[in-house]
Amino acid sequence: MHSQVRCSGKKKARWTTLIIIDSQAVKNTCNASIKSKGFCFYKATNGIKRHLAVDSLGFPFFTHCSKANVSDDQGLIEMLSDNIDYLKSKPVNIPKITILLDNGYHPEKITQELKKIYPAIMTKIRFKLSPKPSQVEKKQRGKTGFVPVKARWVIERTNSWMERCKSLTKNLMRTLENATAKINMPFYSTDA
Repeated sequence: MHSQVRCSGKKKARWTTLIIIDSQAVKNTCNASIKSKGFCFYKATNGIKRHLAVDSLGFPFFTHCSKANVSDDQGLIEMLSDNIDYLKSKPVNIPKITILLDNGYHPEKITQELKKIYPAIMTKIRFKLSPKPSQVEKKQRGKTGFVPVKARWVIERTNSWMERCKSLTKNLMRTLENATAKINMPFYSTDA
């Protein structure tokens, strides 16, 4: 289904040149096992953290769930490691995949760790931090508070799609693997 939607949007079915990354801390219910419980101090949440990599249409390319106490950097490393075959099989004639990160990530650290897993990875991808509007820029535009950053709004929309799905507002799954599968269901089911 993902391939069909990408084709209808005049995108390549399998390959993308832009992936947008973000994480979302979600509270656990009493069903969660001890192996999936963690506390995220940054977001003051006891539960899991969902790591998402979406394309320019907002559909997940990669998903990964970890304990909430896992850093965004480590979660991204785990997610890309789990999907390293996708990156290895990327044809050379397609431009590098730009991975757009928010300012909570540290590209240098991520690059070092990924090179240990796949030394040629930086020939396939590049990291780019999305610019954060300053207070002066916000004032010039007549904006206050949260201002969507160009291209980053796509992943924020995906997060809000998940929040609208009642079974995803909290983590109801016992294991992290089941939680990851649960994320993918609304996006890949034919009923949705």
